[in-house]
Amino acid sequence: MEVGDRAGRRDAAAFSSLTVFAALMYMVPQAWIPALEPLRLALLTSGLAAGLMVLRRLGRVEPLSFDGVRGVAALAFAGLALASMAWSVHPEVTRFTATELLKLTAIYLTLVNVVTTPRRLAVVCGALVAGSLVTSHGVIDWYFTGEDMVEGYRARWVEVYADPNRAAMSLALVVPLAVAFLARRGSGGWWRTVCAVAGVLAVVAIVFTYSRGGFLGLSVAMAMWALHERRRMRAVLVGTLFVLGLALFAPESFWQRNETVATFHEDASAMGRVHAWQVASRINLDRPLLGVGAGTFIFAWPLYAPPEASRAYVAHNVFLEVLGELGWVGLLFFLVFSSGAMGGAFAASRDEGVGWLARGLAAALAGYLVCSLFSGYVLSTHLYVLLGLAASAERVARAAEARQGARTETDRERRTEGWEGSNHAA
Repeated sequence: MEVGDRAGRRDAAAFSSLTVFAALMYMVPQAWIPALEPLRLALLTSGLAAGLMVLRRLGRVEPLSFDGVRGVAALAFAGLALASMAWSVHPEVTRFTATELLKLTAIYLTLVNVVTTPRRLAVVCGALVAGSLVTSHGVIDWYFTGEDMVEGYRARWVEVYADPNRAAMSLALVVPLAVAFLARRGSGGWWRTVCAVAGVLAVVAIVFTYSRGGFLGLSVAMAMWALHERRRMRAVLVGTLFVLGLALFAPESFWQRNETVATFHEDASAMGRVHAWQVASRINLDRPLLGVGAGTFIFAWPLYAPPEASRAYVAHNVFLEVLGELGWVGLLFFLVFSSGAMGGAFAASRDEGVGWLARGLAAALAGYLVCSLFSGYVLSTHLYVLLGLAASAERVARAAEARQGARTETDRERRTEGWEGSNHAA
C-alpha cells in the first residue's frame, strides 16, 4: 500500500510539473525576471515530469508506454538524427540537434504516459491558453512601443518568439483551444473570460507580427474547428465574430503584406523561401535517402543554392527541412509520427468525454502544420507538445471506450446469470 501511495504521489507530481512546463512555454519568466535564468525552469520542470513518470512506472512495476507505431516512429526519427552525425556536413551541429530532438521525444512520451484522464488533458491545454496571455501581451506591447521590430514594423517578443513567424504560429495553436473551452458547456464564468481574452489577444498579436503563414494557419485552424464542432450554429457564430474582428481591427498594412503572396517574385522574404525550397530539392537529388545531417540545412546552403540566392535561409518548411537533412527515411518516420498523432485527435473528436477538446486539438495541429509549410522548424517544443496532447486525447478516448465495453459485458453477464438462476431458465 505504501508503494502504491508513493507511486501515486509521483504521478501527481509529474502531472503538476508537466502543467507548469506547459505554462512556462509561453510565459518565459526568465526573460523578464533575469534572476530566474540560471534555473532553466522549462528544462527543470519537463525533466522532473519525465523522471517522476519513470519512477512511478517502476514503483508500480508498470511498463512504459511508447505509444505504438507513432511513438516508435518518433524514437526512430530522433535516433536517425543522432546517427546522422556519421554523414553530416557539420557533425557538431547535428549532435546538438539530435540531443534536442531526444529531449522533445522525451516530452512527447511523458505527455502520453501522464495525461491519462479527460481532466488532465483539459488542465494541460488550459495551461497553454493561460500562459499565452503573457506572450500575446509581450508581442502587443513591443508593437506599440516600437521595440526591436523586424523590418521596421513586424512585432515580436523574446527567445523563441523573437522570430515573428514563430511567435505567430505558436499563438495560432492557442486560439482553437480557447474557443473549444468557450463553446464547452459547464466551463466556469471566470475561465470563459480568461479564454476569451486569451483568444482575442492571440489574434491581435498574430496580426501585429504580420506573418502571412501565421494568418493562413489560424484561418485553417478556425475553419476546421467550425466544420467539426457539433454545435454548428455556435461554431459559425464564433467563426463569424473572428472574421469580423479581424476585418475591423487589422491595420491596412497587414492586408497589404498578405496581398504580396500574389507577387511573391517581387518580395525578398518570399523569394528567400523559394530559394530555400530549391536548396531542399537539390539536396534531395544529391542525397535522397539520408540527407546532409540533422540541423545542417543552412550549412549545406553554399553547396546547393542557386547563384541568385546570396543569403542563406532555413528551410521555411518543416517537411522539406526533414527531407533535406534526413532524407526520405527521416521524412517517413516524421510523417508516421505526426500523421498518427493528428489522426488520433480526429478519432478522439467523436468521443463523448474528450471530443470537444480533441476537436480543438485537431484544429490547432492542422493550423500549426499549415504554418509549418511556410515557417516550419523541426526543433519546436510547441509542435511536440501539441502532438503529445493529440495522442493523449486518443488514448484517453480509447481507455474510456474500453471501460464502457467492459461495463457493458459485465452487465450482460449479470443479466445472463440472473436469467439462468430464475424459474424461466427451467
